Amino acid sequence: MTPEERIDRIRSDHWIAFDRATIVLNRLTALMEMPQQSRMPGLMVYGSSGIGKTMIAKRMASKYPTQYDAELGITKTPILLVQAPPAPDERRFYQHILSTIGAPMWGRHTVSELEVRALSHLRDMDLKMLMIDEVHNLLAGSYREQRRFLNMLRFLANDLCASLVVFGVNEALEAVRGDDQLARRLDEHYLPLWEDDVEFSQLIQTLIAAMALEQRSGLTVASLRTILKVTGGVTSRVFIMIKSLAVEAIETGEERITDDAVQSWQPVWAKHAWSTPRRPMAEFG
Repeated sequence: MTPEERIDRIRSDHWIAFDRATIVLNRLTALMEMPQQSRMPGLMVYGSSGIGKTMIAKRMASKYPTQYDAELGITKTPILLVQAPPAPDERRFYQHILSTIGAPMWGRHTVSELEVRALSHLRDMDLKMLMIDEVHNLLAGSYREQRRFLNMLRFLANDLCASLVVFGVNEALEAVRGDDQLARRLDEHYLPLWEDDVEFSQLIQTLIAAMALEQRSGLTVASLRTILKVTGGVTSRVFIMIKSLAVEAIETGEERITDDAVQSWQPVWAKHAWSTPRRPMAEFG
């Protein structure tokens, strides 16, 4: 593989397994393997923006791809991953579901009509898990709109006998807990910011190993603390920093990430701090 191909590989959006994400995936897999029942348990995965929620959701969805049954002439979709609308809008949510599964409805339809059409398709798909990312978008609505949206999610899970899994930032937790019936159905899994501990050291080792550099990168404790300080313990920023350092190592021929490179690295979010409004990194959810 040429240096250019290796760099393209590093910069590409591909899965890099690490323990914290694997734990969540194992919990989701356990839900998928549960016998179907009228009130399927679910899960809420929450944490700061950029902590890795969307990355985990996409990985889980990829493990259970859509399959076409030629004998029955139907398409089976075990998991459906959709993003919550910008505000708790039932119409837009049903439209988004229909669009995602390739069954959009043109023209003006009532919410009830959209609901019936979406449920019909989802039943035919033999759906076992409905995953909703960015569920904190419901906070953009009024209290009443939030309650209606949460009621809709609970109704969908009940009607389909499917596990409901939602991903959101910390602030969404209290909103979800506001629906007692839904809260009882959803276990909670918190993804904290990384700290100066063994777990963070293991994450860095895992990421560097995935870069497939030709030389071993023996970073000091001081460098690990620098990475933690620069990134603020946000997963997406940690990934960006390690990938950038790995690309630099290949381009310079160093073939390893050095302590000097870590100390001199300038984060892209700091470079643009004065030219654009500050906002949280969301690449990894």
